[in-house]
Amino acid sequence: MAYAVNNTSSVSILDRATAFITRQREAYAQRSLYLKTMNELKSLSTREMNDLGLSRSSLHDTAYTAVSSIPSI
Repeated sequence: MAYAVNNTSSVSILDRATAFITRQREAYAQRSLYLKTMNELKSLSTREMNDLGLSRSSLHDTAYTAVSSIPSI
């Protein structure tokens, strides 16, 4: 038995490509902000990190949490 499928998607290829590019730009911006945050945290002295209650082993988690809490643009 054969079935005929009528696929009439209302989303065009151009809409999907635009959405993909938008998501890629947002991901790039978030990654850039993460790397900037990591560089700033890495530049802190041990004393400054202790004052903030941070350790070198928690830098990645701290930067990720800081960047992921910012709403998307």
